[in-house]
Amino acid sequence: MVKKAEIPKHIVDTALKLAAERGWQELKLVDIASAADLPLATVIGTYRSKSAILSAYGRSIDAAVAKGSDLGDLDQPVRDRVFDVVMRRFDAMKANRDGLRVIARDLRRDPLSALCAGGSVLCSMATMLEAAGVSANGTAGLVRAKGLSAIYLSVLRVWLEDDTEDLSRTMASLDRNLDKAERAMTFLCRRRGATKKAA
Repeated sequence: MVKKAEIPKHIVDTALKLAAERGWQELKLVDIASAADLPLATVIGTYRSKSAILSAYGRSIDAAVAKGSDLGDLDQPVRDRVFDVVMRRFDAMKANRDGLRVIARDLRRDPLSALCAGGSVLCSMATMLEAAGVSANGTAGLVRAKGLSAIYLSVLRVWLEDDTEDLSRTMASLDRNLDKAERAMTFLCRRRGATKKAA
């Protein structure tokens, strides 16, 4: 018997396990309820859709990364702090990688669900920035969150297939993407400065 407080996590864990076994696209809430040994009404009352389940999973990962953040390291370069936070996110997701691999594959065939997931990713990346000691507030924060979302989704594809023990392929991809982002921001800042001088 699942305790009431544990029901949300139990549903999420069951859904991810079923995704690895059966696929995500055709999976229904009634299937998740059956496998979780819960009434369908309980599952629907907790999560009204599979997208809601994925959002809840994302929030649990956000919380795990934030809990493990040490803002005593603010003297480190921003790039290093962001690198560490993103890698800790992948580490927190490791136990569910098989299910996430299938979900990522199936979402490419389901634009509506992918669109819903995209909003969750943006919120998660704002949380990751804050966990790294970088503001995600205001227009500048939104730009940072969108930039980190693009980086994360690019590296996520590598992580899902990374069979190296130390995730060296994932780390190399993240490193390259952060390098590109740094160069782009430097270029934009220089261009903005040049425009102001010309004016």
